[in-house]
Amino acid sequence: MKILVTGGAGFIGSHLVEKLLDEGHEVTVFDDFNDFYDSAIKEQNVASFGDRVQVVRLDIRDREKTIQNTLQGKFEVIIHLAARAGVRPSIADPELYLATNVSGTFHLLEAAKQLQVQQFIFASSSSVYGNRTEVPFSESLALYQTISPYAATKVAGEHLCSNYSHLYQIPTVCLRFFTVYGPRQRPDLAIHSFTNKIYRGNPIQQYGDGSTARDYTYIDDIVQGIVASMSYRETPFEIFNLGGSQTTQLSELIKLIEEALGKKAIINQIEEQPGDVRVTYADVSKAEKLLGYNVTTPIRYGVQKFVEWYLANRS
Repeated sequence: MKILVTGGAGFIGSHLVEKLLDEGHEVTVFDDFNDFYDSAIKEQNVASFGDRVQVVRLDIRDREKTIQNTLQGKFEVIIHLAARAGVRPSIADPELYLATNVSGTFHLLEAAKQLQVQQFIFASSSSVYGNRTEVPFSESLALYQTISPYAATKVAGEHLCSNYSHLYQIPTVCLRFFTVYGPRQRPDLAIHSFTNKIYRGNPIQQYGDGSTARDYTYIDDIVQGIVASMSYRETPFEIFNLGGSQTTQLSELIKLIEEALGKKAIINQIEEQPGDVRVTYADVSKAEKLLGYNVTTPIRYGVQKFVEWYLANRS
């Protein structure tokens, strides 16, 4: 099968591409290798693909190039992971997030419409739920308020996907990812950043009293869910949570990293940040029933696996 993975040079994307190659698919990657974090990390990710993957250096904000390259590829499936990520940076530069995450998604949907792809998969986020108090989060919850521009762009992306599925008969799945972690995780994200600083004896910034909680999802489980969604056909449009289906408080996460490293953290407690939610917690029963999704990596084991990767690759 001919598959386009946008954002395929990144953390989630590169793991997904490896899995798709293992399954014998023909894969093309779109990625702009931007400077959100060190682009050398993405370069290293794609270098591991060798000549098995066509890598197109492309900014999805460019409508003409995005549509042209997508049509030329004659893809059967589009897996759209490319986005400007992060809650706090989106508050600092909302226009960039709107241009990339909303307009960029629109450009890909326009191309998907012309190709009449077999499946369009959109990477959404648990941030769409905002500061909900009803946990675990179910896909049926009404999304009446988001608290960051990043989250708003993901809601907008879901609605665009719904529109195009309805209007142009494009089979579409939106996947709400819950705090993905694992080997090759972006260096700015909590588990990677904390591990690096604790290992080097540098202080870590703990936002609030450590009671905020996240549903951390190991990368292998996310990839499993994405691949399963490629063959979903029961409805023309659907939304699924992909999470670890358990919550871990920030203070407990730090302890798990300390245990895995065998080092104590130096903690600087600072105020919670605008746009950060108090808790995320995925109800994955729908994905279990309709996709066969199955969480295989609990947080303690996942953190240990990440730390092992970090220690082997810290240079």
